Amino acid sequence: MATSKEAPKKDDAADGEAAPPKKSKKLLILIVVAVLVLGLIGGGAFMLLGKKKAAADGEEETTAESSHAEHQWPAYDPKKPPVFMPLEPFTVNLQPENGEQFLQVVASVRVIDAHVGDTVKSFMPQIRHEILSLLSGKKASEITTPDGREELALEMKDIMNEVLGWEPPPKKKGKKKKGAEEEEVGPVVSVFFTQFIVQ
Repeated sequence: MATSKEAPKKDDAADGEAAPPKKSKKLLILIVVAVLVLGLIGGGAFMLLGKKKAAADGEEETTAESSHAEHQWPAYDPKKPPVFMPLEPFTVNLQPENGEQFLQVVASVRVIDAHVGDTVKSFMPQIRHEILSLLSGKKASEITTPDGREELALEMKDIMNEVLGWEPPPKKKGKKKKGAEEEEVGPVVSVFFTQFIVQ
């Protein structure tokens, strides 16, 4: 009789040992499935964010490569009231011709609008550096004539527009219509000398 009682205990023990592996197999399968699902979700999110970042980087590169005239600067409207911005005086030694000579220039610039004026102020250290380099490379004979001063004003305007990142659009070949602008107007429209001394 003792053996008959022991046999069911062994069966119960065998059932008890077999039950935990079934539960642990189910739990293991659920964990593996959950990890796979989370991995797929994470991979999909990573790829989606990577595509968005690549698209954003591509847009930034395109924006940097494209001209500011099309994307950042407003169109020049000569009918609007003018916006002028005074520049601090420039004093430089000129290239020697007849002994040492220096140039003192006080100028104002006409800009498209007040926003461009604020942008010019933020770039002023670089603008001053470039203009000082331009002026110090000149000879007195090059800038004392009216045509020489006009050419210098155009060079200063071009330097400022270049520092601001504006590039004129490529010139179209063919005949120009009457009344058409000679060239595209940048954020800095023109430079005016209010004082020009060569000594």
